Amino acid sequence: MSKSTPGMEDLLCDETFLSWYFRTDVRAITRWEEWIADNPGSRLHMQQAMDLLSSLTLREESFTREQITRSEQRLLERIRQVRERHPAPMVSIRRKGWKASKPRTAWTAAAIIIFLAVGAALIYHPHQKAEWHTAYGEVKTSSLPNGSEVVVNADRRIRYSSGWTEGKDREVWLSGEAFFHVRKTPWKSRFIVHASHFDVIVTGTQFNVISREEKANVLLEEGSVLLRTSSGEDLQMKPGDFVEYDHQYLAKRTVRMDSVTAWKEHRLFFDSTSLKEVAAIIKEQYGVTVRLEGPTIEKETVGGIMPNDNLDLLLEALEATTKFKIVRRDDEVRIIQN
Repeated sequence: MSKSTPGMEDLLCDETFLSWYFRTDVRAITRWEEWIADNPGSRLHMQQAMDLLSSLTLREESFTREQITRSEQRLLERIRQVRERHPAPMVSIRRKGWKASKPRTAWTAAAIIIFLAVGAALIYHPHQKAEWHTAYGEVKTSSLPNGSEVVVNADRRIRYSSGWTEGKDREVWLSGEAFFHVRKTPWKSRFIVHASHFDVIVTGTQFNVISREEKANVLLEEGSVLLRTSSGEDLQMKPGDFVEYDHQYLAKRTVRMDSVTAWKEHRLFFDSTSLKEVAAIIKEQYGVTVRLEGPTIEKETVGGIMPNDNLDLLLEALEATTKFKIVRRDDEVRIIQN
């Protein structure tokens, strides 16, 4: 790991990072957004820290602002006390990187333990990000605070800042695949989906997004969106466009629209799709291990529309092509070339 990249412990012990995550300090938010844009290599540790913070989020309840403030102050005061008992330099954000004179030891671990302990008592903050998560094989339709609709594919996660206000950006963080129907507002507020390799910026439209480290793309059904990468590349999309993130660049591709969004109707659309790709889709959708057995089986192709809401039915449909024999045992699927 580069010396200029903070570790997860560094992030959790930095008060400005916590202020950025909980959206409580405008200056901290601005500084961190600039730093993140300048340091794309920090994404892994940022995500690890965010996942830990997210796991501590309690169910929303009604509390007074005074209770919220007291809980936040207690947490920060305990972290300061630990730091004073176990002196070590605090990390700081610099425009050209992250600086820390030596690794953290005792007080870092203690501060994180305190955070975990106090986190259980931390009152729900009105600026925290709400979060949804779908299970394997589940497709879920939900409404966002402004009435926009989102359909989330299996084993995916969506987070969004609560307390959306008139005239302000509406921001969503996506991990996985989802279809958005964004409601326009009289104030023309921007709706921004933060994906793994780019942001999707819209005012009112319908589009499908896949956001994963190894795969990221957008299909625009109607309206207009602007894609913006972390490197500053912009690409304006029009209805029918399909744009894929490919080796740090955005590239338009030709696809059938119904094949991309078939998952919303619990279907998979295969058009000369390699069995290697089919195996990856099954693993991703259902969390099972898929083994391909045969000298040329990865190059075999599959065509047709198949069910996607039941793994057994999907496997039966694949086996009906007579090209393969399929054996399922617990969480392992073997696809054997005939």
